Order: sequence, then C-alpha cells, then structure tokens
Amino acid sequence: MVAAEGPAPALPTTGLVVVTGPSRSGKSRWAEHLAETSGRPVLYVATGPDRPGDSSWRLRLQRHRRRRPAGWQTLEAGGELAAELRQLPGHPHSAESPVLLIDALGTWLAHHLELEGEAWDQRETELLEALQALALPVLLVCEETGWGVVPATAIGGLFRDRLGRLERRLVARSRQAWLVVQGRALDLLALGLPVPDDG
Repeated sequence: MVAAEGPAPALPTTGLVVVTGPSRSGKSRWAEHLAETSGRPVLYVATGPDRPGDSSWRLRLQRHRRRRPAGWQTLEAGGELAAELRQLPGHPHSAESPVLLIDALGTWLAHHLELEGEAWDQRETELLEALQALALPVLLVCEETGWGVVPATAIGGLFRDRLGRLERRLVARSRQAWLVVQGRALDLLALGLPVPDDG
C-alpha cells in the first residue's frame, strides 16, 4: 500500500465525518488512516453480518481485521447500530475518549430492507439522532451503489435508493465529507457545492 502523501487532515473534536466511495476504492483504508493519525484511541464499530458459510465474505472480514492496529477496540453492532451508539459515553475534550469508526452504512442498511414506510423512516431517524447526539468524532464509511447499471431486482433498487437518500442527509450534517475514488481521497465540502433539496 502506498503511504498517504503529506500530513493527514485533522479530525474535528466532535461531529460526523463521512467517507464514501465505490467498491475497492480505498474508502475503508482512508477512514482507518484518519483514525490512526488522530492520536486518540479508536473504537471500530462493525455493522456487517458474520455469514459463517460465505467464504469470500469471511476473507474480506479477515483482511479488514488484519489491517487494524492491535490496540483498537471492536464493537459488533450489526443491525443495532443506533441502539449501540446510544449506550456510548462521550467526552470530546478528553484525550482518552475514542474516535468511532463505523464500517459500514450499507451493511447496516441491509439488515433493515424488510422494513416499509413509517417503520423504515423511524429506523433512519433513530440512526441520524444517535449520530447527532454523540459528543465524539465519528468516521462513517458509506458505500456508493448508484454509479452503475440500474439494479435488476426491486430489492436492489430499494437498497440503492435508500442508501443514496440517507447519504445525502448524513453529508448535510457532517463536519467533513470525503469521496474516495481509485485510491484518491477528495474533500467534498471544500470542492463541491450543495445541491438544492428536492423535498
């Protein structure tokens, strides 16, 4: 892996940092780099399922685990991310309080695809409120799924649409937002302008 050039950007002492990008872009590694160089303890919050029978998924999990420094703590939140976040204390000005690194939004969303209408709206609101309430820096890794062909299944389209909408809401609340493409991290808040809300 090529080392990042220059010093890593400083994380805010509190607030949300969104790191998004397509598959294999380096988004997780960029979020890990930001966490590593923050000088704070790191709590890695995993949202993916275990999938003991899926060998390719297990290999992916192993690669991520091997990359993490031994001193990082891990919290397996799965689909209960909002509930787990509400249990965390936050002391933003303490050197001992951690950076949270949540990986990833899409695997959390996949736990809740069966929810419809108001039930999904409530789950989405619970997550937004739990993230907003944290007095800690939070790195949230998000998958980009809407750059390719239209999904062939209804559930694939639902996943894409919900993820895209939720990412827009999260970036609107974020202190930093990074788009990682082809191994390069772009500062979206510095380079981009907000798109008017479509209601």
